[in-house]
Amino acid sequence: MTQQLITDAQNTWCPGCGNFAIQHAIKDVILRLESEGIPREMIVLVAGIGCHAKMADYLNINSLYTLHGRAVSFATGICMTNPDLHVICCLGDGDTYAEGIAHLLFAAKRNVNMTVLVHNNRVYGLTGGQVTPTSPTGYHGKSNPYESTEISFNPLSLLLSAGCSFVARGYTQRQKELTELIYAGIKHSGFSCIDILQICATFMNKTKEYDEQTYIPDDHDPEDFDAACRLVREYPYTTSGKIALGVVYREKREVFHVGTPYKQQEYSNTELFVRRFIDGRR
Repeated sequence: MTQQLITDAQNTWCPGCGNFAIQHAIKDVILRLESEGIPREMIVLVAGIGCHAKMADYLNINSLYTLHGRAVSFATGICMTNPDLHVICCLGDGDTYAEGIAHLLFAAKRNVNMTVLVHNNRVYGLTGGQVTPTSPTGYHGKSNPYESTEISFNPLSLLLSAGCSFVARGYTQRQKELTELIYAGIKHSGFSCIDILQICATFMNKTKEYDEQTYIPDDHDPEDFDAACRLVREYPYTTSGKIALGVVYREKREVFHVGTPYKQQEYSNTELFVRRFIDGRR
């Protein structure tokens, strides 16, 4: 079954790329879901544009390549059309924290039932190492002739402020914990976002920093919003600091499609829905 899940497509990720760890974490989660009775056909992978997006080539599941920064919008359409599907978005930090930031925050605000995995290598790796919203201050990439003086986005703070009902952070060098985070995100009812710290082996190798600074908090309560806000401020992404891993915040909240006219009028009965929609316009 494992061999069937990993495709025969030629893998072009650089040796040492963190995407390999994410690929195998997703693979293990899919196999676990299948063992629980969820067929592979009920899982959809939506990818943006970037190195991360090649995941759609390397996993043998239903998948969709989308536009740069727009994957969450496509995924929202899938969730609305068939709420029974398990939708996973593989996005990059430049892909979703730059062009796609509005789509990400509004999907979090609405609590659309999907799982977003941000492959955060903090650089535009596919196009040559340009600065992204999470690149550290002082980074010199090909898009800036001098060291960057910009401060970084703190994506977890942004997600919390937008009302995201499941916020987490993982690290590719901690494979078992990452796999459990992805599984927990998929099982969560509503919008879940996991910021996954990974290295870009070519342009942004922060293995030493991440190995030394990452930790799992012993006494953090993920249902305490104020505690979550304090925890994510430990690591501002602009400079170094302690990097907490695991579920930062989690709450139960009504998902977006519940209560919408589409759901109320039996989404599975297309003819009935269309007739009611037309009648309502008369």
